[in-house]
Amino acid sequence: MRFLTRLLHVLPVLMLPVLAFAAVPATPENVGRLFADYWEDYLKANPITATFNGDNRYNDRFGPVTSAEEIAATRELAGKYLARLAELDPAGLPSEDRISYDLLRYRLQLSLDALKFPSHLLPVNQMSSVHLLLAQVGSGRLAQPFNTVEDYDRWLARAAAFAPYVDGIIADMRTGIAQGVVLPKALAKPILPQLENLGTADPEKTVFMAPVRKFPQGFSEADKTRLTTAYTALVKDTLAPAYQRLHVFLRDTYLPACRDTVALGDLPDGKAWYAFQARTATTTDLSPEAIHALGLAEVARIRAQFEEAKERVGFKGTLKEFFTHLNSAPELRFKTREEIQAAYEDLRAKVEAKVPALFGRTPRTPYVIRPIESFREVSAPPAQYFQGLPDGSRPGVFYYNAYKPETRKRFTVTAVLVHEAVPGHHFENSLSLEHPSLPAFRRFGGVTAYSEGWGLYCEMLGLEMGLYEDPWQWIGRLSAEISRAVRLVVDTGLHAKGWTREQSIAYFLDNAPQSEVVAVQEVERYIAIPGQALSYKIGEIKIRELRARAEKALGAKFDIRAFHDEVLAHGSVPLSVLEAAVDRWISAQKG
Repeated sequence: MRFLTRLLHVLPVLMLPVLAFAAVPATPENVGRLFADYWEDYLKANPITATFNGDNRYNDRFGPVTSAEEIAATRELAGKYLARLAELDPAGLPSEDRISYDLLRYRLQLSLDALKFPSHLLPVNQMSSVHLLLAQVGSGRLAQPFNTVEDYDRWLARAAAFAPYVDGIIADMRTGIAQGVVLPKALAKPILPQLENLGTADPEKTVFMAPVRKFPQGFSEADKTRLTTAYTALVKDTLAPAYQRLHVFLRDTYLPACRDTVALGDLPDGKAWYAFQARTATTTDLSPEAIHALGLAEVARIRAQFEEAKERVGFKGTLKEFFTHLNSAPELRFKTREEIQAAYEDLRAKVEAKVPALFGRTPRTPYVIRPIESFREVSAPPAQYFQGLPDGSRPGVFYYNAYKPETRKRFTVTAVLVHEAVPGHHFENSLSLEHPSLPAFRRFGGVTAYSEGWGLYCEMLGLEMGLYEDPWQWIGRLSAEISRAVRLVVDTGLHAKGWTREQSIAYFLDNAPQSEVVAVQEVERYIAIPGQALSYKIGEIKIRELRARAEKALGAKFDIRAFHDEVLAHGSVPLSVLEAAVDRWISAQKG
């Protein structure tokens, strides 16, 4: 029991009620079976997640189509495996197995704690809802495979469930109206053009016909004809009407009932809800007020670095005038979508050549660079990463936003690529997936504070990789970092301190050299996904703190390659778990 006490001391985020352990000691074998059983049940309950993870057994399934079904499935899964965990005494487990044991308890309890808040009454947003995900998957360019006739038929079965799903979320939103749990008007409005776009029944315009516009080799003419007919009917009779039905409901019923306020804290029990979101996103006990103060300090620190940077490039004027120049100078902007793609492709080889000096382990999984799809680019973030599969059947995808290319800056490409791709999210995602000894729920799971903290740390690491020799690319890096510091201020300002949407956009524009288009997208993202934006800076600060600790403790023995390999060795974990692992590594290195 001494080990449990020490672990809970260093893992405040995992402080669950102490279990009354049974007499059965946990072993690597019996917890391994439990982890495998849990993952099987989890994938059955979440078939679209299974598809993203490369498990194609459930590609014909959609999953729960009503919130009642989803809530019941969550309770059943959590209750079953919390009970099984309680039957085992983990005191004698090896370190990594003990981490897995406690992480699964944390994950299951968190899923139950989340049910205290009515998130099911807010089932759509402009950023990452099922209405967008379905189009990404159905386009044939993301996770759902379209390689065989069976693949095509499986998608028909899965997509057929979208209509009852839409009916379910409309019912939930009606309940939300009655209970006063509704979206801000500012978030509901951007959804309307998305639904109008995706709701077209024109087979020449809909993204859902993409798989039958280009069949794989080897399909018979009979199969091509049958599938084209079936996909046309799916769009005309099921998908387009469902999107149109949701569009009409949002436009005519929901939007008039939406609120003028934007804070999660303005909803019933909203302050507790936001505090939960902040704890979940950061994996810390930091209060919104403490995070806000930290953000203000970080903004001030990075603004001072901006003052030095503008002098380095010879700009005469105030920092505000410099931001205006960065936002308006045509020579600092792209002209076409093709230029953006070329810039990232050109940079890719230069970045990859620098990797061996800083990393001992690198992923086998390849990655590709693509623009965000046109049907979601207006409200999408500047860049995203979607994980690939270690068998090479699906590469990781680094998405960049090319909407209004004349607003996209040339000087940010380095910081964006090292964050989203190499050595950022592509490394931490792929190395976790390729880790043979971690249980599947850890290899495929993710903790935002770790993942986004690593991505932002990699932006700083670009300095050691010699990627910011061009002072303008260094300014791009500062631009990216101060945007993440601004997030700490604005997210907490919006949801805990009563800031308005307009006040938040103004603060963003005053302190980050971003266009108004990007500032609006960012602020509306924080409104739509409260707390998520806090994870970047909190995670990065912790990783930099751990590196400084290791450098001080080890002195000449410090090996940057070994440190990075250790940080990436445990998958995506809460920050306190990472801290404990690095402390053990430091002790081992001391000998």
